[in-house]
Amino acid sequence: MPRQYFGLHGTLKAKPGERDRLLAVLLDAATGAPTMPGCRLYVVSLVPDDADAIAVTEIWDDKAAHDASLSLDAVRAAIARARPYIAGFGGSSSFTPVGGLGEAAAAMLAGRDDADNERG
Repeated sequence: MPRQYFGLHGTLKAKPGERDRLLAVLLDAATGAPTMPGCRLYVVSLVPDDADAIAVTEIWDDKAAHDASLSLDAVRAAIARARPYIAGFGGSSSFTPVGGLGEAAAAMLAGRDDADNERG
């Protein structure tokens, strides 16, 4: 069985009129994702049926890598910058990736190190 990765998908609700500011903070944070140990994927998405919602999908080497990221200075700073624009949180769920499309996903799920070459 291939290595098991840790995935997390969640939704943030921006304060009315603040979605674009929150989005900018999250996109800025995404530029640092390749430098976070164990981060394989960090995708920020708009939610078409909710003008104040932003979805974030992450894949990590394991849950410990995700948890450790929360203590990184850059992550803590991004959270602090985002906090004034957040009204609340929608649902979140963890998942275990088992397949996908694209070279980076295939390499990661096959346990090959060349997945790192796709991230930067």
